[in-house]
Formats: sequence, C-alpha cells, structure tokens
Amino acid sequence: MSIDIVPTVIYSSMMGMTIFALVDVASRDKHKQSLYLIGLLALLLVHIIGELFIYSGAYQYAPALAGLQFPIRMLLGPALYFYAFATMSPEKALPKKAHILALLGPVIVIIGMLPFIFGITSDEKLAMANPATRDPELFKIAVFTCVFSMCTFIVFTGLYLAATFKLQNQHCLQLMERFSDIEKRSMNWFKTVLVLWGFVWLFFSLDYGISFIGWTWFGSGAILHLFEALVLVIFCHFALKQPLLSDSDKGQPQSKQPRTATLDEATMALIASKLKNAMSEEALFLEEELSLKRLSDVISVSENHISETFSQCLHTNFFQFVNSYRIKQAMSLLTSTNKTVSVIAYDVGFNSKSTFNTAFKKIAGATPTAYRSQANSLSNEQTIG
Repeated sequence: MSIDIVPTVIYSSMMGMTIFALVDVASRDKHKQSLYLIGLLALLLVHIIGELFIYSGAYQYAPALAGLQFPIRMLLGPALYFYAFATMSPEKALPKKAHILALLGPVIVIIGMLPFIFGITSDEKLAMANPATRDPELFKIAVFTCVFSMCTFIVFTGLYLAATFKLQNQHCLQLMERFSDIEKRSMNWFKTVLVLWGFVWLFFSLDYGISFIGWTWFGSGAILHLFEALVLVIFCHFALKQPLLSDSDKGQPQSKQPRTATLDEATMALIASKLKNAMSEEALFLEEELSLKRLSDVISVSENHISETFSQCLHTNFFQFVNSYRIKQAMSLLTSTNKTVSVIAYDVGFNSKSTFNTAFKKIAGATPTAYRSQANSLSNEQTIG
C-alpha cells in the first residue's frame, strides 16, 4: 500500500485537533452559536478524513468511497456563513430558504459525479491510481469529475465567503451605531480567518484539479498542507475563545434602524445640541463602556431619535461621534503633558491602545507618536523664531 507520509502525518494531526475542538464545544451549553460551530467542525472533520483516506492509501481497501467527500465539502461555505450568522447577526434565525439554498452545491456536485459513481467499477477506480493500469477513457471521466467539483466548489464557496464577509461588515456597522467600544464585540479576527480560508480552499481546489493532469507548483505537497493546518489552528483557537454575544451585543437588525427622517430639522438640531453638550460639558466620552443607551438616559432622548440625529443631521454614527471627542482630548494631552501614549489612550476613554492608534490616525492623519513629535518640532521652531 502506497502511503504519502507528509500529508498523512499533517492530516492525522488536523483530525486530532478537530476532534479535540469538537469535544470542547460539545461540552458547552447548547447555544445556537455552539451548535453551528459543531456543524462546521464536523464538516471540516469529514473533509480531513477524506484527504487522509487518499494520502494514507486506505482508498485501496474501499475504492468505491473515493470522492464521496466532494458533495459534503460543498457545505463548508454555508456552514461558515451559518456560524457567522449565529454568532454576529441580531436576527433571530435564518430563513428556511437559506438552508435549502445551502444544499444546492452538494446537489450540483452529485449530479456531476453520477458518471464517476455509477459508470466506473471499484476495480477500475483502483486501477486509475497507477498510470500504467488506468483506462484512458475512464480516466477522462475521473478528471472531469474532479475539475467539475473543483470549479463548483470555488464558485459556490466563494459566494458564501463574500456573503459572510458582508455579514461581518454589517455587524461592525451595527455595533458602531450603539457602542463607543466595539473591539470585544466586533470579532475582527473573523475577517482574517475568512481571507485565510478563502486562500486555502482556492489553492486546495486548484492543486487538486491540476494534479490530475500532471501539473505541479511550488505549493504542491507539504507547503499547502501545512498552510491548511495553520489556518485550522488559527480558526479553532479564536473560535473556542470567542465568548457568546448576547442580543444586546449585536446591535439591532438593519430593518429596525432609521433610514428616513421622521424628525423635523429644529428637533434634530436641539438633540444635536444636547449631544454635543453631553460630550463637551459633561465629558461623557471619558466613560470606557459608553453606549447609546447610556447617552439616551443622560440626555432624556430616545435611542432611535439619537440615531436619526446622528444619521440625518450630524452625518456620523455613535462610535465616530464619541471617538472624535476622545481624539480631540488626546491631541491636547499629547502636546501639553509627558504622559505615554498608552496612558493617554486609557485616560480619554479607550480600553485598547490598538483601537486608539487606529482611531487617532484616521482622524488626525498620523499616529499619536508622530503627532506629538510634529507638534513638539513646530513648538520648538516657534520658540527659536
């Protein structure tokens, strides 16, 4: 029996890692987020076992099973989207048509695989593993099956990755409407994971397809498998650490957010004045956990009316509005004190230096350190002059 040692070892390790993650999640409360994560991990496990089945040479004992993981692999994209939806979306549940649509990919692949499944016997499939014994005509069917499955997987999964990326962006926008600190709720790690999974699945599919026509590239073999294992480690690490987000941590469904003006200009101007007073006079922006609800209670204006004022009158959102005052205060402290950047970040209401640096550069056009250096240089020039 021919065994490809390196991929076998890598996929065996990935199988163990995925099983460990499954056991960990299964031992937790049966929340919707956990259930979808279990489904995603289970599908990844099927994919890994399918690859291990080939690389370990086990296919020689059951050649009829070769390729049966193709339709199941088509569910990886939908499962990733469902997990993201359960984790980040304020909507209670996916529509039934979303689950039906998810089955479209496997159905298409199964239809494309019918000639391979029923038109080739187990012995003929086994003979294809050796160029010297394979039937050229039957091998064309195998190549078509793999290329068809590869192309379908790339398109179908790509669409779901794009939809998941859009869902992540909507999640962040919804948070920015209600919270001044979104880092703990935003799941920014998920964007990176989406990009990594996209690259892994794209190159995996391309590599799988071109291998059947005798082509190779520098990523074939250990490099691609190690990259896939690394992405799995990253995903499992962050997914297992990700706390459950309550409904209040997910903002509001987009349909419930104000889109058109319901307040007259005079009313919005009055609310805007109250908002600015709460920031400049009461320094409410210094509260690290400042939320739209807290601001609503302070100025005695409903959350919806505040959101509408931000959108229609001030042309900003809660997150940007609050942070603009924080950055203005930080600019003053950077030029008038010797406090470190980290201390200033926490003094003005941020609870993360990285978030502070990002917000500061977006508003001031430079990092806090560069801004202080430029301000000091200008001050020295004016003193000398």
